[in-house]
Amino acid sequence: MHHFFVDKDNVSGTSIIIDDKDDLNHALKVLRLKDGERIIVSDSEGTDYICVVDGRDEEREMLKLSVEEVKEDNHELPSKVVLFQCLPKSEKMELIIQKAVELGVSDIVPVASKNCVVKLDDKKAASKTKRWQLIAENAAKQSKRSIVPTVHEPVSFKDAVSMCEECTVSIIPYENEDGLTGTCEAIVNFIPGNSIGVMVGPEGGFDPLEAAMAKRHGIRPISLGKRILRTETAAIAILSLIMIRLEIAAGMDLTVEE
Repeated sequence: MHHFFVDKDNVSGTSIIIDDKDDLNHALKVLRLKDGERIIVSDSEGTDYICVVDGRDEEREMLKLSVEEVKEDNHELPSKVVLFQCLPKSEKMELIIQKAVELGVSDIVPVASKNCVVKLDDKKAASKTKRWQLIAENAAKQSKRSIVPTVHEPVSFKDAVSMCEECTVSIIPYENEDGLTGTCEAIVNFIPGNSIGVMVGPEGGFDPLEAAMAKRHGIRPISLGKRILRTETAAIAILSLIMIRLEIAAGMDLTVEE
């Protein structure tokens, strides 16, 4: 079934409307949805609905839907996972965003670190962020996410560290970190209810002063093994590990007590 996202305000009892112009164009002119067709709709709070198309309101420019079923379980991880991704080359960032959304992140924060090859001024940053958000939305639809993760505008490394401190657990895969003992210890804290911050470096890696700053602020350096991974591989590797750990922990009811 085709998948759409709406604001919670667009849901009223057993009725839902799609009034976003781009979504309307896609639904009616690209997909050519007909009355009676079933689609999935997710609201901004992560609830999924199985809906039936009721028809288009020409005057109000919206598509009317009837709710057939409210899904009890959504497709989200049981914890908030925030990826702080130092800016790589354009095509790599798009790949990382796509895969990060598929793997369950809630937010992606592009970071301008010292060794980033890419430098964005405010105008370029706004344009890139808009495109990246569209990639996130398409990936969310493809992977049947219940929410569309937010892609933030790029921030400085210092600001990223401050944002990362707000997470319950924060890690930074670092090539100069030896052994997997620290990685295993960090994994123990990847449990439902704990928000998780993940900071991944650019093609040139983290500057030692940046790694030291992160450590001083409680962001734990970890190793991803004996091999040096590309930035896009590192992001996918650690997010895959977090996703699997959280899904297993949720199944075992290993949750943080309120």
